[in-house]
Amino acid sequence: MTERPRIVITVSSSGEVSAETHDILGDQCLDYVAVLEDLLAARAVHSAFTADHARTPAVLRQENHDVERA
Repeated sequence: MTERPRIVITVSSSGEVSAETHDILGDQCLDYVAVLEDLLAARAVHSAFTADHARTPAVLRQENHDVERA
């Protein structure tokens, strides 16, 4: 089971804001940049991918098999 996606926002004592996504896989994290910029009335000056960017979602596979009863 994967964790619930979340964004951790940190504001330093100098007023610098940083944000890091957790459990948002692949390029989906990029969708949050514009949202955060709008909410904070700010523009991103630096960004980098976390390890979650390279992760792929777990795929659960269910197989049904007919079983003969004895």
